[in-house]
Amino acid sequence: MAVFMVTWNLNNERSNYAQARTAFIQHIERYQNVKDPGLESVRWVSVNATAEQVCTDLRAKLDANDRIFVTQITASTHQGWLGKAVWDWINARL
Repeated sequence: MAVFMVTWNLNNERSNYAQARTAFIQHIERYQNVKDPGLESVRWVSVNATAEQVCTDLRAKLDANDRIFVTQITASTHQGWLGKAVWDWINARL
């Protein structure tokens, strides 16, 4: 399975922002995933799909003025400052 980083921004000016955010989180949690508590709108997901397929699936829960970015993580091509549990989760899947 591939590991992808997914980051998004929901338009918080919409009247149903809380409901939309909950629906999006529930939708992304269908995948094996991990989050870092310091990054509110970022998840790493593990799935047998392409970045395009993941993005298309998740966009089903977004409005036209929301944003999303999905990129595949590969071994030895990433770096950052994340919690140890997040690194362990990512590295165990690469």
